[in-house]
Amino acid sequence: MANISLQNVSKQYDYKAILQDVSLHIEENERVAIVGRNGAGKSTLLKILSGELESDDGIRILEGNLELKHLIQKPDFKAGQTTKEAIIEALSEQNFAKKRYLEVGKMLENAPNDKMLLEEYAKLTSFLDHHNAWDMESKIKQVLETFELEDLQDRYVNLLSGGEQKRVALACLLLHKPDILLLDEPTNHLDVQMVEFLEEMLMRGNFTLVFISHDRYFIDKIATRVVEVEEGKIRSFKGGYSEYLRQKEALLLSLAKSHETLLKHLKAEEEWLARGVRARVKRNEGRKERIMEMRKVAKTNPSIIRKMTLELERERKAFNQEEGVNRKKMLFEMKHLHKEIDGKTLIKDFSARILQRDKIAIVGRNGSGKSTLLKMLLGSVVPSGGSIERGEVKIGYFDQHREMLDDSKDLLETFCPFGGDHIEVRGKSMHIFGYLKNFLFPKEFLDKKIRALSGGEKNRVALALLFTKAYDCLILDEPTNDLDIPTINILEEYLQSFEGAILFVSHDRYFVDKIAKCLYVFKGNGEIVESHRSFSEYLEIQSELREYAKLELESKQESMPKNSPKEAQKKTKLSYHEKRLLEILPQEIEALETELKALENLLYNGNLSTQELQEKSKEFEEKKAICEAKILQYLDLEEMESCSGTKEKQWHIQS
Repeated sequence: MANISLQNVSKQYDYKAILQDVSLHIEENERVAIVGRNGAGKSTLLKILSGELESDDGIRILEGNLELKHLIQKPDFKAGQTTKEAIIEALSEQNFAKKRYLEVGKMLENAPNDKMLLEEYAKLTSFLDHHNAWDMESKIKQVLETFELEDLQDRYVNLLSGGEQKRVALACLLLHKPDILLLDEPTNHLDVQMVEFLEEMLMRGNFTLVFISHDRYFIDKIATRVVEVEEGKIRSFKGGYSEYLRQKEALLLSLAKSHETLLKHLKAEEEWLARGVRARVKRNEGRKERIMEMRKVAKTNPSIIRKMTLELERERKAFNQEEGVNRKKMLFEMKHLHKEIDGKTLIKDFSARILQRDKIAIVGRNGSGKSTLLKMLLGSVVPSGGSIERGEVKIGYFDQHREMLDDSKDLLETFCPFGGDHIEVRGKSMHIFGYLKNFLFPKEFLDKKIRALSGGEKNRVALALLFTKAYDCLILDEPTNDLDIPTINILEEYLQSFEGAILFVSHDRYFVDKIAKCLYVFKGNGEIVESHRSFSEYLEIQSELREYAKLELESKQESMPKNSPKEAQKKTKLSYHEKRLLEILPQEIEALETELKALENLLYNGNLSTQELQEKSKEFEEKKAICEAKILQYLDLEEMESCSGTKEKQWHIQS
């Protein structure tokens, strides 16, 4: 019997059908991966399975008294709750059972033959045995150690990084020992070691598992069945991701053969129809209708076959690449990295791993050490302390000073140093003009000297040169400087499709939000904070962080003797005006961003005259410069506040 089932389930949003008459039966101890395109309905299917979302039609059946737990993609925790408190809350049912067990035990001393008490005592004993909940303090300690949360136990969970929050959520979930576990993107933000730990735990666990993941390697290792969601329907494939691809290939082959048979049969039927008289006989109306239906299928089959072929090729290629990625795994590992220049600490005790496919933006004020970190990863600058381990990695580097360009050469000499007019682009031969056209260079630029180009044009040349080679990792220092919007769009498109890791320094908030999946925030005095929020979200959350810091500071000040006005003044470096700026800058930045988005839409709607286009482009660049200046001002003030002694330990919590 199935643990959980859906029968003839349908769901639509705003007249768009997400699921149509779907039936799914999940057997005991199955590990089912749900795959499909973004927006196909994977999360909707998982939410209906969990019972959190009602379907429009159909029924959900959960067997007996099975316990089901669901881990959403972005776990939500109470504000001000520490990691240890979250673990204790997850154990509340077990704590209650332990207390009740002791109470019933005392009652039985006075009534040893009471049947109801004896039954309850037996159930409580079984429950505590099942959850190994006899020694709660030892259990809490074991959970913190198992999920590597010891150093995070006193920190607020909602202020931890994405990966740390995911570890806390998984720990809380698994403490319940559920019969059915539903996970939405469980490997997001987890490092390699934690993913491997999760894989081992899920394969060893005695529960039914249903999960959504874009990590094909993870699916291949964990899943016993793959369920594909496409155009409102589902299709099941036994085995992991490799088997899923093999069975899809067989399905495609079967469809192609069926199409050939259909065409032969249709040809014979068309010949019969062409004879005329017999075909017009009334009793043959049914046969004519079948021919019409065959024609319809014959027309749609080629596009279906073509679509399946392309998708399968793309999936096979991506899976093969991901297998390669998972074999390499780590590109860089920084351990207790330290860097000082002329007595100034730029980086202090920073440790992090950089994996293939990581997209990391390095942000912070000018002179804080961002470019220095890039150069240490490249090996051109030596750390003052700590170490950097490098995997087998081929690095492409773009520096803001364009040192890779020779001003005395023209574009043809730059791209074809050995003569001719063809260039090798990632292993393929292309005509130089055909390639440079992608970077908005007209043909007449081919014989222009580099020195004659504008700053933005030089950056376009440098980027075009960089993208001719295949790399495992791109390191980019201010890549959008001097670039116009169309060129930035080209750069974004390339970087979004890039399969390797990307580390880049940028003050362009839009660019950072679009490309980065992780931030290294240089906060000053050598402190670097890692965040898995977008740059916009990171800036917005600073006001919340300040509130926590203020509350803790106020509570401490209440219990401390009052200082003289002069002493208090010494401890606070920010003036009233600066404090006010720190509060209002996020709103000003947000307002500017809204204006910039409106201008960007206006620039791309194609309805502006040449003069209006020039005016609006100029206005966009001016507002963008103001916005970036305000972001830098905000980061400067934030660092000053950090150094002033008004911030407490929470400021060092990873967001």
